[in-house]
Amino acid sequence: MELPAALRQAVDAQLQGVALADLQRASGILSRRYRAETRDGKWHLSDELAAHAYLAARLPATFAAVTSALQHAADIIPDFAPRSHLDIGAGPGTALWAASAVWTEIETSLLLEGSNAIRAVGEKLSAHAPVADVQWRAADVTTGLKDAKAAELVTLAYVLDELNEPARQQLIAQLWNLTEGMFVIVEPGTPAGWQRILDARAQLQVLGAHIAAPCTHSQACAVQTPDWCHFSRRVARSKIHRLTKEADVPWEDEKFSYLAVSRQPVSLSGQRVLMQPKTGGGKVIAKLCSTDGQVAEHLITKRDKDLFGQARRADWGDLIGAE
Repeated sequence: MELPAALRQAVDAQLQGVALADLQRASGILSRRYRAETRDGKWHLSDELAAHAYLAARLPATFAAVTSALQHAADIIPDFAPRSHLDIGAGPGTALWAASAVWTEIETSLLLEGSNAIRAVGEKLSAHAPVADVQWRAADVTTGLKDAKAAELVTLAYVLDELNEPARQQLIAQLWNLTEGMFVIVEPGTPAGWQRILDARAQLQVLGAHIAAPCTHSQACAVQTPDWCHFSRRVARSKIHRLTKEADVPWEDEKFSYLAVSRQPVSLSGQRVLMQPKTGGGKVIAKLCSTDGQVAEHLITKRDKDLFGQARRADWGDLIGAE
C-alpha cells in the first residue's frame, strides 16, 4: 500500500529542505519512544523536527494499518456510509485520510490533537484532503471531549498506548457515547497492543456495542498467549522513507491490532484469516477465527470448492466463507 497521491505530494512539500541527518536522528528517537511505550509526560511529537520525522518514517505504515482496519469494517457493514467523522489524538490526520479513502461520503471531520507541532503539520496536509469540512482542535485526549459533537464514524488510532488504564477506560466510554454509527480502535500489533484491544472489546460489549471486526463472533476471544491477534500490511517505502529509516529494502510490514464496533446489530459470518495462509500442492493451511468462537488451523482442499478458491487468494486478515 502507498499513500494517496495528494497526501504524498503534500508530505514531500513539508519535508522539502529538511536535512536527512536530522530526520534520521529524530526518527531514531521516535522509534525508541514508541517501542518502549514511553510515558514521561512529554509529547512523542514535541517539536517540528519530530513531526517531520513522523511524516517520513511512520505515516506510511500507520496510514496502511488504519486504512486496512477501516476497510475490513466497511466490508462487514457495506450499507454504512458515514458523513461525519471524529478522530482523537489525530497526529497529522492519518485517520482522516484513511477514512476518506474508504468512505468517500464523509463530508465533515473533527480532529483533536494536543501536540502543537504535529497539529500544525496536519492542518497543512488536510488542506489537500478530499473532505469538504475539516476542523482541527487543540485538545488533550483525556480532557478535550467536553464540547465534541457525536459523529457517525469515530476513530482512535495509536493512542491508547500513551494512556494509563483508568484514562483508557474513561476515553473509550466517552468516545462510545459520541459514536452514532461505528467506533474503530487501532493499536500496534504487539502483545501489549492486543491486550489493550481485548480490554476495550470487553468494556464496549458491556456498554452495548456490537462487534463488527475483526472478530467473527461476540464470544470470549479464543486466542491464547503467547500468541496474540494481530494483522500485517505491506507498505511501499518512498525514497525519503527508506533513507530516513536507513533501510535497504523498498518495503516494510506494519503489524497492527484493531477493533470495530457498531451501534446497530451486525450479522457476522465467515472465518477471519489470522496469519498468512500456506498454499501449495492443491491445499491451503490457514489459521482461522470462526463464528463458533474457535481459533484453529484448517486444511482446505479443492474438495471444498468455493472456500478453497477464496483461501488460495486470501491474505492475512481477510474474511473467507462469508455468506
